[in-house]
Order: sequence, then C-alpha cells, then structure tokens
Amino acid sequence: MVVEDLAERVLRGERRALARAITLVESGRADHRAEALALLGALRGSGREALRIGLSGTPGVGKSTFIETFGCMLTARGLKVAVLAVDPSSARSGGSILGDKTRMERLSRDPNAFIRPSPSQSHLGGVARRTREAIELCEAAGFDVILIETVGVGQSETVVAEMSDLFLLLLAPAGGDELQGVKRGIMEMADLILVNKADGDLKPVATRTCADYAGALRLLRKRPQDPPGFPKAMTVSALEDSGVETAWDEMVALRDWRRDEGHWAARRAAQARYWFEAEVRQALLARLEREPMKGILSALAGEVEDGRRSPGEAAEAALAQLEGRA
Repeated sequence: MVVEDLAERVLRGERRALARAITLVESGRADHRAEALALLGALRGSGREALRIGLSGTPGVGKSTFIETFGCMLTARGLKVAVLAVDPSSARSGGSILGDKTRMERLSRDPNAFIRPSPSQSHLGGVARRTREAIELCEAAGFDVILIETVGVGQSETVVAEMSDLFLLLLAPAGGDELQGVKRGIMEMADLILVNKADGDLKPVATRTCADYAGALRLLRKRPQDPPGFPKAMTVSALEDSGVETAWDEMVALRDWRRDEGHWAARRAAQARYWFEAEVRQALLARLEREPMKGILSALAGEVEDGRRSPGEAAEAALAQLEGRA
C-alpha cells in the first residue's frame, strides 16, 4: 500500500488503515521509518484536533476499568474515543502481553472506540517511543478524545505529560502512606487526581485519601496554566460509574479555560519543541550504535575497563571522534 493511499484511508477513518499506519510508525526498519515520516507529513494538514488525555497510576489502581467506563460514557455522548495503551516489555525476552483489549471488552466492541496496545520496548517514561506519532494518526482519523494509558510504574511516568493536553493521575484508597504512594514529581504534573474505587467499604477511606491529596495540592506552587481551583482531587468509582461524568465536566472546563487564555496553543508548541529535541537525541544515540562509532566505543570501553582511561576522558574522546575533531 502506497503512502498516499494509506493517508487517504486514515483520513476517512478506516480502522484497519489506522492500525496499519500505527504499525508502520512503530517499526524500527529504516525503509519503514522513511515511509512513516512521509505518511505523517501527508496527514499534517488535516486540521483535525483531539483532546489528548494522559492517564497514569500505580499498578492495580484500576486504570483499564476506569478507561472502559470513561470511554463508554464518552461514546454514549457521540464522541469517538481512541485508547493508546502501553504494556511493559520483558527485560529478558522483550515481549509484551498486550492484553488491554481483554480488560476492556465492552469498550473494544464499541464502534466509536479504537483500542491499540503497544509494547514499551524498555522505553522509559511509561510510554512507547512512537506513542506521540500514534496520537497524530488518531487525530487525523477523526477521533475526538485520545486516552494515553501508561505502563503503570509510578514516579518516572512524567513523559506522558509532554504529549497530552490534560494529565490524570489515578490513585487507589487504602494504599498505606497515602502521600508517599506517588511522589511529588508526578503530582506536580497532574491536572486532576482521581481516587478510584470509591465504593463499598472503601468509600470512606477514598474520601479521606482524596482530602489528603487535596490538601497536598494546595501546598504546590501555582502553575500559570491553571485556573482557580486546579489542580484538584476527586473521588470516582469506575465499577459503579459514579463521579466519572463530573470528572469529565472538570476536564472540559479546564480545556476551555486554557484555550480561552492561550495556554492550549502554547503548551502544544512547547511539546513540539520537546519532541524535536528528543528525536535529535535518539538519532545521535542510534548513530553511536553504527560503525565505525560502535567499534570506537568498544575500544574505548576496553580502555576504561583496564583503567587506562577514566570514564570522563573516554567519553570526551568518543565525542571528539563523533564530531571529527580526533
């Protein structure tokens, strides 16, 4: 399938074409990378824009259950929802289970929903390396809301905030020392903290946990992109479908305020710059893995191991070789 035909099919919202396009941008082959860049270039002028929502939280907090309940509520309102779920890859085999569709059975059957699990491939930050480009493809395909579910490792998952318009942090009650459960770094990124499982015997505990986090949020430095009252903590129950619509109303209010105040466009521009710099770094690292730099690095590593050079001296020598100064 040529790139032009694939681009036209994605713009028509064909799910199979979208799945194939995401597979193309996730491929590590050099020829596929060239095709992926051409495809993204062809789709860039579509003018379509979705609400990008990043969602993180500790394992077992109920992210998949929340996404299914939340996604079904949105599709019932006539919105098209895409879910980009990232599964952890094995450090030994490199494989992933990719079982998100089985955990979101009801949403996966919804004609207005699209669920795409992807392996993290040991990429840090809780997202896959090409998740940002998958978001662009889903926007071009006409989806209204894109949910990015992270691996679920906790503190390191701040990268998703650099590719989303709103960042949700999902927490569970009765998790021990509540304010130590998720550290300050990821809390500072969150726009909404949702304490899930606020049902049954856990409801009073969830209410207290929410109050604890609400108090902690008031101690954080005020961000210019937040209206009064944000960021805020709320209780939800994905199991009983309570509090989910209220959370959505808060997201819409925050989105509208940021658009009206000019923060929306500024945030997306800053994110584009962030990913440009990230791509440059990745390209430089890839260059180090190719010959002749691979051989040079191996020789310098041997000298470090033997104690003939310090790590700093060897690194400077490697950079000199890369820049042609040696």
